[in-house]
Amino acid sequence: MKRIGTIALGLSLGLASGLAHATNGYFSHGYGIKAKGMAGVGIALPQDAMAAATNPAGMAWVGSRMDVGLDVFRPVREATISGNGAGLDGSYDGDRRSTFYVPEFGYNRMLGPDLAVGLVIYGNGGMNTSYRPSPFSAFGVTDRTGVDLTQVFVAPTLAWKPHADHALGISLNLAHQRFSAYGLQPFAMMSSDPARLTNNGEDSSSGWSVRVGWTGRVGDAVTLGATYQTKTRMGRFDDYAGLFPDRGEFDIPANYGVGVAVKAAPKLTVAADLQRIDYSGVPAVGDTGASMAPLGASGGPGFGWRDMTVLRVGASYAMNDTLTLRGGFSRGRQPIPSDEVFFNILAPGVIEQHLTLGATWKLGAGKELSVAYMHGLSKSVSGGLPPMVGGGEARLKMHQNSLGVAFGWQF
Repeated sequence: MKRIGTIALGLSLGLASGLAHATNGYFSHGYGIKAKGMAGVGIALPQDAMAAATNPAGMAWVGSRMDVGLDVFRPVREATISGNGAGLDGSYDGDRRSTFYVPEFGYNRMLGPDLAVGLVIYGNGGMNTSYRPSPFSAFGVTDRTGVDLTQVFVAPTLAWKPHADHALGISLNLAHQRFSAYGLQPFAMMSSDPARLTNNGEDSSSGWSVRVGWTGRVGDAVTLGATYQTKTRMGRFDDYAGLFPDRGEFDIPANYGVGVAVKAAPKLTVAADLQRIDYSGVPAVGDTGASMAPLGASGGPGFGWRDMTVLRVGASYAMNDTLTLRGGFSRGRQPIPSDEVFFNILAPGVIEQHLTLGATWKLGAGKELSVAYMHGLSKSVSGGLPPMVGGGEARLKMHQNSLGVAFGWQF
C-alpha cells in the first residue's frame, strides 16, 4: 500500500503541474487509455481501474487491479482577426506550448465478490493558450497574451453489487485547479478590480463534488449504465478576482450521462454513451460576454459557453486471446456561440468530432499493455467583434492529436 500511495502522489503532482488541454469544451474526450481508444465510451463498459472516472459503479466489475497511463497531447490553436478598425488584424498562433503530458492512475481492490474500493487520479481537462505576438498588441500589450487552466481529480471510490447483475457506485471527487492569465491589460477599464485582472502569476483553488453511478445487465448481451456528477464547488481565484464573476469564482460544471454496451458477437462489443456537460451553470464559463456588469462582479462577463451534449460510439474486438482492437467516434456541438468569439480567443475549445483507435496486448501473469490514439478533427468558429474594440471578425480554429499508453495488471 505504501508503494501505491507513492505512485498516486507522484501522478497527482504531475497532473497538477502539467495538464492543460481542451477536447469537449475543456473536458477530456475520455478517461483511461482503454476508454480513450473507444472515443471515451465507458458508462456501461468498465474495462480497467480507471472506470470510476466515468462511472464509479464500474469498479464492481473490473476486479482487483492497478492501471498507470500517460497520454501525450498536442493541440493546435489559432485565431485570425480581419476587418478590425483598431489595428488588431492578423493571424495569431496560440501554441507557444504545444505538447502536454497527461498521466493517469487507477487502483481497485475487491473486498469480496460484491464490494470494491478504489482510487482514481485523472485530469478533468483544461485550457491553455499563449499568443506571441499578442492579438491585443495594438492596445499596448508588448509581450504574450494567454491563459493556463489545469484541473485534477483525486477520487476515492466505493462500489457495491446489491444483485448479481447490478452495481451501484459513489466517488468523492477531491479537486484542485490552477490558473494564470497574462496580457489582458486592455480589459482593465472593464474590470471591477484591475489589480487582480492579469499578470498575477499562478493561483490555485480546491473543492469537492460527488459522482454516483449504476450499471446493470438487462440480458445476456446488454448492459446499461447511468452516472451523475454534481457541480464541483471550488474556492475562489483571489488573484483573479477582477477577471471572473463573483470575485474569482470558477467552479467545475455538473455533468451526467447514460450508456449501453452490447455483446454483438462472442468477440465483438459495441457501446455508446450520451453525456451532458452543464457549462452554463458556472458563471465564469457560461455568463455572456455582453453583460453590462464589470469583469469580476456578480453577473459579470464570462466566456459565454452553452451546454454541450456529446455522443460517443465505440467498438472492441478480441482478435485472439492476446490482442484486442478498439475504435470509436464522438460528436458534440462545440460550446462557443458566434457572438462570443472575442473573449474566447483565450479559450478556443471548438472541437466537435474525435476519431480514435486503440489496442491491448496481454503479456501474461495478469499484465497487459494498452495504447490509444485520438485525432480531433479541425473545426473553426467565426463571429463579429464588438464595436468597442473596433469591430470586424474573428475566427477561432483548432485541431488536436494525442497518443497514450497504459500498463495494467490484475492481482
